[in-house]
Amino acid sequence: MLIEETLSASTASSDDDTSSSLRAWLAVVAVAIGAFAFVTTEFLPVGLLPRVAADLGVSPGTAGLMVTVPGIIAAISAPGLMIVAGRMDRRRVFLLLTALLLASNLISAFAPGFLVMLVGRALLGAALGGFWTLATAASGRLVRPKDSARAMATILTGVTCATVIGVPLGTFISSFASWRASFMATAVLVAIALVAQFFLVPSLPSTAALRVRDLVTLLRRPHPRRSMLMVALVFGAHFSSYTYVAPFLLRNASFSMPTITWMLLGFGIIGFFSNFAVSSTVTRNLKLSVGTMISLLMFALVLLPLLQHSPLGVLALVLMWGIAFGALPLCFSIWIQRATPDAPEAGSALFVSIIQVAIALGSLVGGQVVDHVGISADFLFGSGLALLGLAALASFGRSEQSVASAAVACPACTD
Repeated sequence: MLIEETLSASTASSDDDTSSSLRAWLAVVAVAIGAFAFVTTEFLPVGLLPRVAADLGVSPGTAGLMVTVPGIIAAISAPGLMIVAGRMDRRRVFLLLTALLLASNLISAFAPGFLVMLVGRALLGAALGGFWTLATAASGRLVRPKDSARAMATILTGVTCATVIGVPLGTFISSFASWRASFMATAVLVAIALVAQFFLVPSLPSTAALRVRDLVTLLRRPHPRRSMLMVALVFGAHFSSYTYVAPFLLRNASFSMPTITWMLLGFGIIGFFSNFAVSSTVTRNLKLSVGTMISLLMFALVLLPLLQHSPLGVLALVLMWGIAFGALPLCFSIWIQRATPDAPEAGSALFVSIIQVAIALGSLVGGQVVDHVGISADFLFGSGLALLGLAALASFGRSEQSVASAAVACPACTD
């Protein structure tokens, strides 16, 4: 039976040197399992897209709506759900959102047509935005303040593990069973996350409700506004191309589906290690780390169409891409924390919303480019967005970086 534990901010502040309890870390792990389940579900169609498109009778570009639709809805639900939730206990919100995710996977697994599939994916979007806003804000409430950064890193590890294991595993399952079996397996994973959160996440009463004016006030400030633009451009660059990486590898590079599965696994594994490698230096050289990773992403996208007939060249560039995107979520999380130290929940909600907008628009525009021009042109489009992201990064002067570095870069957000 769950024993409700509430850690007030005042209690935590007065006991900063005390290590977080085992139960507190188990709660963080439960949220990380949820993060793993959400990311696996969100990007599962990437590896399954050719099979789903063929089975449900739609083009690859249209099948990309499986990524676009949840992205659009999540962009609205990130701030919207937090505003509607008001002061509702965040534990209850966690459980509700994970239950919606379970329903999403079951509907997708048994979808008789593409319209029903989109309904299932829409439920994912409704849960996704709110979950990420909660997860980033709750990381500092589940543990002592001094452990909040480690808690955030642990939750983000769930994201990385989903890239390493979740998406390639879904592709692997579909290779010997069916894409429906992949969604069913993910539903089992979500059920495990739901049970873990029910028993391990303590009561998280809200002391204040997020208001619309908090979001508007934050966007009126130049530094956060340009930071969100940079994030949107880079995530748009990634997802306008990554959504269609399986068709590219299958059609343009002439790889077999089993080989593509292993390549996506390699993408995730190298991204996993990239995340940990950058975590040791990102706080000291944040702008350099961000610039390096955006540059790697840009070069990978622009060179893939040029080297598509070279198996080794394609493999090297896919791994380069994995290095870049493995580190970018952590880099941007810290960047936004520093850009919005006085409004952490509003910053988190906008950050999640902007990412989802970028995913939705990136995959949507990418799908149009794929259907009307070709996948190679789509990758060049993505590299152009990455170049604009570099330009946005260059617009931040030293004075702004000094102010941001002096801010408290800690995700110990209360809601």
